[in-house]
Amino acid sequence: MQPFTSKFSNKLDAKGRVSVPAPYRQALAAQSIEGFYCAKSVGHRALTGFGRDMLERVADQLKGMMPGSRDYLVLATFAGQATLLSFDDEGRVRLPDELIEHAGLKDRVLFNGAMDIFEIWEPEVFRPVEAQRLAAMTRALGLDGAA
Repeated sequence: MQPFTSKFSNKLDAKGRVSVPAPYRQALAAQSIEGFYCAKSVGHRALTGFGRDMLERVADQLKGMMPGSRDYLVLATFAGQATLLSFDDEGRVRLPDELIEHAGLKDRVLFNGAMDIFEIWEPEVFRPVEAQRLAAMTRALGLDGAA
C-alpha cells in the first residue's frame, strides 16, 4: 500500500469542492478507487479520508465477530460514518455540507498525510494540534534531550 504522506493546502470553492492532492489520488488509484471515503474524525474538528484498503482492514476484523454484537457494531460504525466521495474530471471532490461544518472549513483546506489515512483540517485549527503532535513525537523518539 502506498502511504499518504506530506501536507498540502488547497482552496475550498463556494460549491464545497476541493482538489485532492495528486499523490493522494495516485495512492487511492492504486487501491482501485476513483475517490475516497470520508468521515468525521473522532476527537477532533477534522475529517478522516481513506481508501478501500482501510475499509477492507475493518472488514477483516469484523469477520471474527458475531454480527449485531456490541463489539461488531462499535467497529462497524466506522463504515457507517463514511461517505464515498468521487473525483470529478479535475481531481476534485464535493465535500458534503455536514462535513464542512463539522471541520469548520472555510476557504482553505489542509490535507495531512497519516500513512493509512489522511486528515482534512481547517489550517488554523490544525496548527496547535500539529505542534502538540510534533512535541509528542520528539519525546517519543528521545530527541528532546531528556534521558
